[in-house]
Amino acid sequence: MITNTWIFLVIGGLFSGILAGLLGIGGGTILVPILMFLGYSYEESVATSSLAIVMTSLSGTIQNWRMGFLKIKPIIYLGISGLIMAFFGTKLVGNTPKYILEIGFGILLLVNLYLANLRKKLVDQTSHKLSIKINPILAQILTGGLAGLLAGLFGVGGGIILVPLQILLLGEKIKPAIQNSLGVIILTSFSATVGHAYEGNVVYLAGIILGLGGLISIQFSSRYLPKLPDKLVKNLFAILLIILSIYFFYKAWHSYYFQFVVVL
Repeated sequence: MITNTWIFLVIGGLFSGILAGLLGIGGGTILVPILMFLGYSYEESVATSSLAIVMTSLSGTIQNWRMGFLKIKPIIYLGISGLIMAFFGTKLVGNTPKYILEIGFGILLLVNLYLANLRKKLVDQTSHKLSIKINPILAQILTGGLAGLLAGLFGVGGGIILVPLQILLLGEKIKPAIQNSLGVIILTSFSATVGHAYEGNVVYLAGIILGLGGLISIQFSSRYLPKLPDKLVKNLFAILLIILSIYFFYKAWHSYYFQFVVVL
């Protein structure tokens, strides 16, 4: 059983690294469901996912730095509010009913489908057609803060909204947006990990195994970003998100049923 668990953790880490490099997300949309499937609680899964994402995003950012693509200034501006909101999000986890968090995660997975389509629109059309005029500082605070809140609540790093919002609100191009996203995720996930560690929710060995898997695969996915056909990646990712959202809605019903119905 322990061996099987390690195998699942290694595979999950490898897959999360692929997603991080190709899509600019931390991989928590995969890591959290895998950890819960292996029997970890929601709190432990979110916390441990955050630890793994720190390692994965750090590796990807180092790779971007070596290739000359790292921009410190936008990462810092986006990351300040992300740091604060990620820590705040970890405090909400312990004070929110489990079934609400699970429903929220399922909804987040479905929202990802819309955001993926939005990103494609933003890339396919010129930036002046779809960009929204807003104060750049305010845009950075809102974008980083929302990413941080998602990191603390759901252990997802926040990259799924960092990429499209950078394009939409800040006029960033797709590849720099992905590269900036990985840098910001280091900060949001680190803050979330610290907050969850304070609550005693981090399973360190599992997080390190997941993170090491991500360290390996993100080196390849970030370097060859992206060579797979866009349509294939989009369709496979959409199917995966739908399946995982159904799983989390089932988990939410299960948690609600045993918390209220069985007790009554």
